[in-house]
Amino acid sequence: MKRLEGKTVLITGGGTGIGAAIAKRFVSDGARVCITGRRREVLEELAGSLPPQAAVACSGDVCKYEDVEKMVMKALTLGGRLDALVNSAGIDPRGGITDIDVATWKKVIEVNLVGPFYLMKASIPHMIEGGGGSVINISSLGGLRSLPRFSAYCTSKAGLIMLTKQAALDYGPFGIRCNAVCPGLVRTPLTETGLKRFAEMTGMDVEAAFALRASPLPLGRVARPEEIAGICSYLASDDASFMTGSTIVIDGGSHVVDVSGAMSAVKADAFGAPEAPQPCR
Repeated sequence: MKRLEGKTVLITGGGTGIGAAIAKRFVSDGARVCITGRRREVLEELAGSLPPQAAVACSGDVCKYEDVEKMVMKALTLGGRLDALVNSAGIDPRGGITDIDVATWKKVIEVNLVGPFYLMKASIPHMIEGGGGSVINISSLGGLRSLPRFSAYCTSKAGLIMLTKQAALDYGPFGIRCNAVCPGLVRTPLTETGLKRFAEMTGMDVEAAFALRASPLPLGRVARPEEIAGICSYLASDDASFMTGSTIVIDGGSHVVDVSGAMSAVKADAFGAPEAPQPCR
């Protein structure tokens, strides 16, 4: 039997990037998925590419509770129950506290934090009714570490981690598990857009910009969305039956790196490639 055989899952932000990779992985592991997002055509294209009856699309805005209720009801049509929720929808406009406009700040908090709250509020009662379930919140390394001029994004993702812990505490007695996944740099349309702006400012191409960002990491590369999907499949499965309230960092080792030392090494490498480690004899 496949890991997620017979499970029904609701995935927000499921049309592209990490959300789409999660949808594909969950279906390959036996789940039926309801993918949601704001662009109907993107959702329907992805759903149509998956095996028949494995996925349905439901367009809507996670900031509107009436849309959220519609998403949950759509997911329930797949089998009359809801086994897992993945909150993957997110936005990341830049801006420091003094220069980000108030409307943008509110929008980031609404999408990244209020949206998951709405989805959990609407979904958890159905999970309890079905005997339990798993909530997976896609936070970020930015929820644990500050990023320059990403005040709203980092604040929202940090809040999502605490919301995850609160849900784990309050609903664990009802068989609800809730965990947060904190990716580092992942190659998605969202990060490509940001790196394109950086590349234009610095006169390099996008591939060079990704390579520069990844160079201090122990693994020396950015993640693929599929690599985030794998840990989410585990968390949705019965293999993770005793795991709740956890904050899982999946960042290629970024969190173990001293920032100033790493950047010094990057600058030093510009004057000559480091020698490869020699094998032990």
